[in-house]
This record gives sequence, C-alpha cells and structure tokens, in this order.
Amino acid sequence: MAFPAILLSCSAQNGKVEDADPMEYANTITAEDLKEHLYTFASDEFEGRETGEPGQKKAAEYLKNEYKSLNLPSPLGGDDYFQEVPVSYFKRGNVKPTENVVAFLKGSEKPEEILVISSHYDHVGIDDQGRIYNGADDDGSGTVGVLEIAEAFVKASKDGFTPKRSILFLNVTGEEKGLVGSKFYTDEPIFPLANTVANLNIDMIGRIDPAHEGNDNYVYLIGSDKLSTDLHLLSEGVNEKHVKMDLDYKYNDENDPNRFYYRSDHYNFAKNNIPIIFYFNGTHADYHKHTDTPDKIEYDLLAKRTQLVFLTAWEIANRDARIVVDKAEDSVTAGK
Repeated sequence: MAFPAILLSCSAQNGKVEDADPMEYANTITAEDLKEHLYTFASDEFEGRETGEPGQKKAAEYLKNEYKSLNLPSPLGGDDYFQEVPVSYFKRGNVKPTENVVAFLKGSEKPEEILVISSHYDHVGIDDQGRIYNGADDDGSGTVGVLEIAEAFVKASKDGFTPKRSILFLNVTGEEKGLVGSKFYTDEPIFPLANTVANLNIDMIGRIDPAHEGNDNYVYLIGSDKLSTDLHLLSEGVNEKHVKMDLDYKYNDENDPNRFYYRSDHYNFAKNNIPIIFYFNGTHADYHKHTDTPDKIEYDLLAKRTQLVFLTAWEIANRDARIVVDKAEDSVTAGK
C-alpha cells in the first residue's frame, strides 16, 4: 500500500541518526506520563474495554486522538486510524464490529522495511455482578507503553533523527477473544509481511510477579531467539549497554507448561516467519480479575521496561542490516 502523504515536519531533515543519543529520547518515557495515560485508559469510563462494546470504542478513540496529537499519520490515509476487523473472524460469541488502531512513522532511508510495535488494547469488560475489569496491567500497561514509545520516536524525528526504517504502531483488538486482531492484521496486512523486519509485542509490563517479589529490575523475554539469533543478540546487547535489567527467559522454554509464547499477539507474526520479542511481567493475583487496577502498577518499573522496548526498537530501526531470520518456521510451531 502506498505510504501516506502526511509526514512529520522535522526541524533538521538532514540529521544523521548515528549522531543521536537514544537515551535522550528513552528518558522522555516517564513514570508520570505513563501513569497519567493509564489512569484514564484503565478507568471505569472505558468499561473494561470489551471487544466491540462502547468502552472499547472509547479506548480506540483515545488512542487515535493521542496519535493525532503527536502528528503521527495513519498508514490508511486521512483521518482513518482504524483497521476494521470482520466479525466473521471471531469463532465464538456474538462480537460486535471492532477495529485495530494504527499509526505510522515513515523511515528516512529504508521506508519500505517495517518494524511493528504492538499491544492489545481490549480487555474483558464487565461481569454479571457489574464489576468493571479495568485491565490496567493486561494490557493497559503495554498500550500506554506503545503511546510513549511513539512519542519518543516523534521527538527524535522532530530533532532530525527519523529512524531509517518505518515503524507501525499497532494496537490490536480481540486479543482476549483468541488473538483475533493480530490474526486479521497478518492475514490482511497494511504493509507486506515480507517487508516486516520484526515485531516487538508488549503485553503486561506494569507489575511484579510472585517469583520476583522485591525485584524491581526484571522483565520476562519470550521468543527473541526462536527465529533469529540476530535479534536475540541485538536485544541482549541493547539491554547490557543501556538498561541492565534482569532478562528472565523462564517462559521461553519450549517445555513451559504455561505456553505464553502462543498466547499473545506476537505469535501471529512468528507464524509468518517474522522475528518477535514478547515483553511480559508474568501473572499475579489480579490477573484477569476486576482488581487489576491502575493503583497497583509499578510505574517506575513500567517506565524502565518501556524504555528497554524503545531502545531495542531504535536499534532494529537504525542498524544497517535487516534482522536475519536463521531458524526454520517449524521451530516456531513445534508442539503447537
């Protein structure tokens, strides 16, 4: 599909991205900004963001307005930030029409190559007792993280440091219904999957799980080495250079009984031989309960994890060579 005509206006169009300090832009991702977003996004006003319901529609409008405020265009053109997902994609339940939300930053040197940064913005709505499932961690945390990452890239672009590759910010619907929004995107991509270099997927990065109680410097990484040694080494290098978090690969084990690798939106990209990283904090007592509320989020930790995703995205988008896929697809689907 053709790239949108609207582009960000940059004050220094000819800046060399190699001259930029990515930490300068990573540091614009703050606990305060994330908290401000999440207290709105995971509020009762959004009614648990059930797929197709009014609360999800409010959430979609919120995301659209945030992208518009950043002057990030839609890859669909004009004011249309919504990729409609057919109700026929939902195999169970009477789901109303719903949509992915998309925004786009065109690359400066390799615009045809696309990095996708994703989260799901739906949750499970309201139960039969009238309790609202706010989904602050699942996946309000990842969604506001994507907004802050987008803002950081916009700030870099305005300073003349537009990434070499294009970035698609993809907030998918219907994850809680079976990864439906991301499946539709990979079936009907806005940009060819052959041109998609990687997917960084963020799903629950705002809490500390029981296994890491007292540790505010970890994140689970899942899938980074499944298709690309290149991506795994890049990820490790970025963390060591800039963030120095404890990268926990427990759930990356092919024998992990939780099978988290198959349970979030990155999997639909991995099935198409696109290298992925899934960022995750693990489950906790409030997982899929009405008690998953924004007051329980560890905002400093959320900011640090989001910075790690941004810095990894920066490296993928700006390195000379495209991420190399060096492992067979059957290693992805083994045991599925």
